[in-house]
Amino acid sequence: MKKVASKPSPAPARKPAKTGSRVRGPVKARVAPAKARAAKPGRPAAPKPARAASPQPSAAVQAKPARAAEPARAAGAGPARATAPRPRTIAVKAVRASAAHPKPSATAMLMPLHEGIVYGPVRSRRLGRSLGINLTPAHLKLCSFNCSYCQYGWSEHSRRASEPAFEHWPSAATVARAVAAALRSLAAQGDRIDRLTLAGHGEPTMHPKFKEVVAALRKVRDELAPSVPIAVLSNASTLERADVREALAGLDERYMKLDAGDTATLRSVNGSPLSIEQLVTGLKKVPGIVIQAMFVKDRTGRIDNTGDLTVINWVGALDRIRPKAVQIYTIDRTPAFPYLQPVPAARLREILQRVRLAGFACDVFGVPETPPEPRKA
Repeated sequence: MKKVASKPSPAPARKPAKTGSRVRGPVKARVAPAKARAAKPGRPAAPKPARAASPQPSAAVQAKPARAAEPARAAGAGPARATAPRPRTIAVKAVRASAAHPKPSATAMLMPLHEGIVYGPVRSRRLGRSLGINLTPAHLKLCSFNCSYCQYGWSEHSRRASEPAFEHWPSAATVARAVAAALRSLAAQGDRIDRLTLAGHGEPTMHPKFKEVVAALRKVRDELAPSVPIAVLSNASTLERADVREALAGLDERYMKLDAGDTATLRSVNGSPLSIEQLVTGLKKVPGIVIQAMFVKDRTGRIDNTGDLTVINWVGALDRIRPKAVQIYTIDRTPAFPYLQPVPAARLREILQRVRLAGFACDVFGVPETPPEPRKA
């Protein structure tokens, strides 16, 4: 019986079940603070009206603050283009193509669009003192590309999407009169220029009567400034047109853009609807061209045409085109895509050496310590 009586003795050992209740107590205590901590982030959500203090204090702005930049740009883009003296302000609607990019903390100042046909003279790193000629409609950035580094901002219209009626393009006679008046004014002031440059805030070769414009300009130049060359800055997107190629042959200098040697990079840097094969095919049809290349890097890692493989592909494209010279540089003005950064001078010099080793005359701009390559007589 003692043995049987001894079995109930472990019963007191089951009393630690009460200690289980003590364990639950601290667990509840731990959970309670966790709920309190979870509640804390919910409270700062209330101050969202601070964003509503912006010019659009609507409920939609509080609910979806990421879209606040779109009304801001739509409201600011129109008046900014109508007042040329003020630099335009771009909100980050430009980043729309890549929703993964966070929005920058501040807006960027862009170059204003031109109000008329003639502007300048302006000082160019590559072309000296140049009198600019804008052939695209006033207050409308019209381009076949949508370059991430464009100083005029993003293109809202393209040739494929929306081409204004011909009445909105300046006629050849109108362009000739504007340039003639500017040349006479400069001559009266004793002011000299190095070039007449077809550029502006869009692609000049998109003009429906580009060949007629070039013929009219040549006539004015020969009469008033026979020693001044006429140049064009083009993205080479219209070279499938025979009339454009014929017009380019009538110019003194043809500076054609090529920032990549593969289609993927071309589209990320330039927003090009064309493939690299299409561009190279067109460039091969125009003799005596100078290739200009803008090298940029994106601090978010999305845009970069400075990598070794990318540069090798680009030099390969140069080898197929066979330009008479190459010019490379990086950004020194506010770009359309606010995350772009200038390429270090050391990397530009490395690219310069690659181009020269490939057998092309090449100069780099924006790197003062790099002297221009001597020209052969």
